[in-house]
Amino acid sequence: MTSAPRFTTAGLLAFLALLGACNSSKPASPKATTPAGTEATPPGDIPDTQVFVAYIPRGGGYTIEVPQGWAKTAAPAKTTFSDHFNSATITVAAAAAPTDAAARSATITAYGSSAGFHLVKVDSVKRASGTAVRVVYDIKSAADPVTGKSVTLEDERYEFWRNGKLVTITLASPRGSDNVDPWKRITDSFNWK
Repeated sequence: MTSAPRFTTAGLLAFLALLGACNSSKPASPKATTPAGTEATPPGDIPDTQVFVAYIPRGGGYTIEVPQGWAKTAAPAKTTFSDHFNSATITVAAAAAPTDAAARSATITAYGSSAGFHLVKVDSVKRASGTAVRVVYDIKSAADPVTGKSVTLEDERYEFWRNGKLVTITLASPRGSDNVDPWKRITDSFNWK
């Protein structure tokens, strides 16, 4: 007896297994998933599972919730919390009560010649602590210090005023990010002390 039939059968089985593996491939899913099987967050989107913590600056006269784990950079009268191209910047200044017209004019003066600047809208919105003037605009980000990459940001600036004090909250994320809920949570959490 010869062993040729056994070899042919083994070869045929290997070929069929390979052919079956090639034909059973599935098209890639449009949504990326993590190794744990959960949906991956697109760049710029703040995940639904993001935890927020209270930020109460000493002598600031306000409280606000910010995303936990974001890098904090503080300077006199200005604090920024950031994660990649997402950021929340809070500034405090003595000022007259803001108006839609004054906010529009100040924004165009400050950013009108900046790369990618486009004023989207200026309006007044209700938040938990009262009415704020909101300015929405697009602008090109500074280049990332590691990659050198720059993206177009969608900025939303909220101006809260009381008794001569103006607290401005500027929220920025890459254009196309779905951060409506986190931005509303942050601005609704703002409270005067």
